[in-house]
Amino acid sequence: MKRRDFLATLTASTAAVLAASGQSAADTRDALGRVLPRRLLGRTGVRVTMLGVGGYHVGWTTERDAQAVIETALEGGVRFFDTAESYQRGESERRYGRFLVPKYRDHVFLMTKSTAKTAAELRQHLADSLERLGTDHLDLWQIHSLSSPEDVDERLANGVLDVLAEAKAQRKVRFVGFTGHSNPEAHLRMLERTRESRPFDTCQMPVNVIDPSFHSFTGQVIPELQRQNIALLAMKTLADGRFFNLKRQVDRVVWETAQPLVPGRMSVADALNFAWSLPISVLITGAENAELMREKIQLAGAFSALTAGERERLVAQAAGFADGKVEYYKRPVQSG
Repeated sequence: MKRRDFLATLTASTAAVLAASGQSAADTRDALGRVLPRRLLGRTGVRVTMLGVGGYHVGWTTERDAQAVIETALEGGVRFFDTAESYQRGESERRYGRFLVPKYRDHVFLMTKSTAKTAAELRQHLADSLERLGTDHLDLWQIHSLSSPEDVDERLANGVLDVLAEAKAQRKVRFVGFTGHSNPEAHLRMLERTRESRPFDTCQMPVNVIDPSFHSFTGQVIPELQRQNIALLAMKTLADGRFFNLKRQVDRVVWETAQPLVPGRMSVADALNFAWSLPISVLITGAENAELMREKIQLAGAFSALTAGERERLVAQAAGFADGKVEYYKRPVQSG
């Protein structure tokens, strides 16, 4: 399917997601205050806020800023919180365990992930994550960072699906999913291998304006997710910050780009609205300080769905950056 035709077909799908996610006036507030608009999480029947906090940034920024990001997100109506056992050797989870869970566990949707390759390792990761987070259950637990079709086959052969089912049966997790950013072939292999059993509620992957032009997750994976009614969680919406001219980790520049996409070609609002105008349940964003979190919250509150034509225009503007450098995390499968 041509890129333009594919983007056009998503218009109806996105409209359906938004319609199914419609909330009453009573749903705009909870015990903590104002809540951002919620979207349906696939076939689970649960609705989650359209914006979520990325746990990687919570783990590597300063502890003071991490707490400020969490508090600012809650104040701004965010109720979805992402993390993983691998982030900073568990520090991201420990910070949630200090600053989020004790006061707010009953009000948030909490997700963590595991890179485990075997059943035994996966069980241990779950126990460790629950301990660091200070909770007896997760709302979502995901097999993390699938790197290739062969990686999928290895994990499945080692019994990871049995552990997911076990954790759900023991009510340690409510829902399960999988993630990855290296190549869409890994996602397609997982979806193919589990088409009959359908164990997954969610799938997390890159969704941004460059992706349709380079080894596309959105073009290849979204159709199968829709067929199986699996919720899509968007990440890398600003390509891990590389839409800008530099990225800082606390007090040092990690890399710089000579031609930043934002603001050179489009605004941050354009980039985020593109993702929100696709059939995603939540956009997971990284924010290393409260100011950046507030910016994303304001954009979520002001969101207006883009038309297929508007999305195509943004994709065309970004196509020149589809060279594998901005989306540095992609690793296309080599043939032959």
